[in-house]
Amino acid sequence: MPLTPVIGRFAPSPTGELHFGSLVAALGSALSAWSQGGTWRIRVEDIDPPREVAGSAARILADLSRFGLQADGPVLYQSTRLEAHHAAVDRLLQEGKAFHCGCTRADLPDNGVYPGTCRDGIPAGRKARTVRARVDAPPVGFVDRVHGACEQRLTEQCGDFVIRRADGLPAYQLAVVVDDAFQDVTEVVRGADLLDSTARQVHLQHLLDLPTPDYMHLPLVVDADGRKLSKQDADDPVATLSPLAALGAAMRVLGQPVPSQNDLSGFLDLACRQWDPGRVPAIANVTPSD
Repeated sequence: MPLTPVIGRFAPSPTGELHFGSLVAALGSALSAWSQGGTWRIRVEDIDPPREVAGSAARILADLSRFGLQADGPVLYQSTRLEAHHAAVDRLLQEGKAFHCGCTRADLPDNGVYPGTCRDGIPAGRKARTVRARVDAPPVGFVDRVHGACEQRLTEQCGDFVIRRADGLPAYQLAVVVDDAFQDVTEVVRGADLLDSTARQVHLQHLLDLPTPDYMHLPLVVDADGRKLSKQDADDPVATLSPLAALGAAMRVLGQPVPSQNDLSGFLDLACRQWDPGRVPAIANVTPSD
């Protein structure tokens, strides 16, 4: 057993129903934490009101419970953490690690990489809209338990990036870093669509003197045409299959043996005991219909 207690988390956004790709991420993160004798937490990332769907958070939590995936402790709603998010942004501004920016998306070059227009002050005729974190030339590296050693040069990938949006809300990259530290998260197990965000989050952890958790990015779930499954797919196994059948399909995506138990508790108990992170593929070799 690890000397440091393992704390994992699943952090859905309430922008629709729980879909199969999210079920895979929830199951993988839960099994990873529980198999190490750790704690699994749920954080509802409800800090983007324009994109939220009424009642979505409650339905996601109800679906997770239907699959036997219940958090070890109370659910954290990210909207209750706004004061801490803004305090982190203000600290970075005070320390010169972030700056106010007057640029819009239309001001960015075609490659989307911020050119540093407002790094040394907002040009005349513009006013502050967002806050951006400064990035440095050295590459940011981390080791992913599925994808191995990863490295990004943020100056070439994105440039100085937004941590407070033009509407005054904290950006995802900032909020997730602050709240992972607040919840003492030691491992982040999530979908590979967020692999590209990790270097920015590691950079913010360094700027804020916060610990960097272990990372594990699970394979994306695709349909028969190779398209990423989304909340809008009508044939989503979460809605069309029984809980045990959907969990079995998720286990296959994760490269794990499917327990033969016909009750949720027994299924999850054996799945936890058999969990082998070394079997998790970088790319899913099955689709939900397999």
